[in-house]
Amino acid sequence: TMRATMTTMRATTMRAPTMTTRAATTRTKAVSSPRILVSGDAMRGLSATRAEVIEDMGAFAAGELSGLLKDPNTNWQPQDYLPDPSSVDFLDEVAEIRKRAANIPDDLFVVLVGDMITEEALPTYMNMLNTLEGTADLTGADDTPWAQWTRKWTAEENRHGDLMNKYLWCTGKVNMKPVETTIQKLIGSGMNPKTDNNPYLGFVYTSFQERATKISHGNTARLAKEAGDPAFAKMCGIIAADEGRHEIAYQRIIDEVLKRDPDGAVLAFADMMEKQITMPAHMMCDGQHKDRTGRDLFNDFAAVAERTGVYTGYDYADIMDHLIKRWDIEHLQGLSGEAAAAQEYLMKQPNRIRKLVDFAAKKAAKKPPAKETFSWIYDRPVSIN
Repeated sequence: TMRATMTTMRATTMRAPTMTTRAATTRTKAVSSPRILVSGDAMRGLSATRAEVIEDMGAFAAGELSGLLKDPNTNWQPQDYLPDPSSVDFLDEVAEIRKRAANIPDDLFVVLVGDMITEEALPTYMNMLNTLEGTADLTGADDTPWAQWTRKWTAEENRHGDLMNKYLWCTGKVNMKPVETTIQKLIGSGMNPKTDNNPYLGFVYTSFQERATKISHGNTARLAKEAGDPAFAKMCGIIAADEGRHEIAYQRIIDEVLKRDPDGAVLAFADMMEKQITMPAHMMCDGQHKDRTGRDLFNDFAAVAERTGVYTGYDYADIMDHLIKRWDIEHLQGLSGEAAAAQEYLMKQPNRIRKLVDFAAKKAAKKPPAKETFSWIYDRPVSIN
């Protein structure tokens, strides 16, 4: 899912310095900020040249990109991993889930529920993809390769929230009413990933988010197994595998942009890294946490994720480093002056972020231990620091 799942790098007090050139202290945005022109159905977010790049990638979208999707007739479905309600053993199977869940610590439940809520906000992410000019599904049933990709990617992702939601319901350890309230409020709140209706920016964003999600689900799989629930660990693992396949898909899109427009690709990458990746669940709210604590629910959820090692500021830096190497940013030649400055900026960021995370960790270590209750788990307290 398009999400780095947990923390906005609460390290994002650790904002990376603005990229500069030797001749200037400010820089032009990676891709000129589009103005949405309401003229009939028109929305303009790309220059004519870059719109041609996206159009030229249609054959790639229809072939290699779509080839990374799986056939729904043979792909796994949530019911493959859940008790069969028609079975005479159904109640025994649910009882076994509850028995295993008794071993899962509450801080891991908070992270698992937060992951599930983020997955369940899938309508928001499909909506985000359909804001991207040149790749949007304008009718909801367009037959273009890009529109088909968006719908089928969404359909694959939809299984993740379904599976996690039903399994967590079976555990008896999760208070589903406030969880469902959080989901509805999150979808209603939407998100602004700062992709400016521009597919260059949008696909940099999804390249980052899918890798972050893979890391998060992979870590929850490990922790669930350590806690004595191998079945839930397997579920998190298969979801992580899906996210890894989707990560490859979005990163290949940027591969194709780099072949056709290396300046635009590097500038877009730098633009998103300078803005920082907005977590899609950052507006989550259960209607009570902030009123009771004065703090955003997302921030406390992110604190638990960081403390348990599910997703941290170091992961953020590592993902940036991975993308720089994946797209071979260091060795790109023949860039314009502005793109060369963006290249230089990008190469410095992972180590800079790591230093900032180190500083934030030392500062946090000086704080006294603190706990907070979460409505999602019947107001049981967990450590947030």
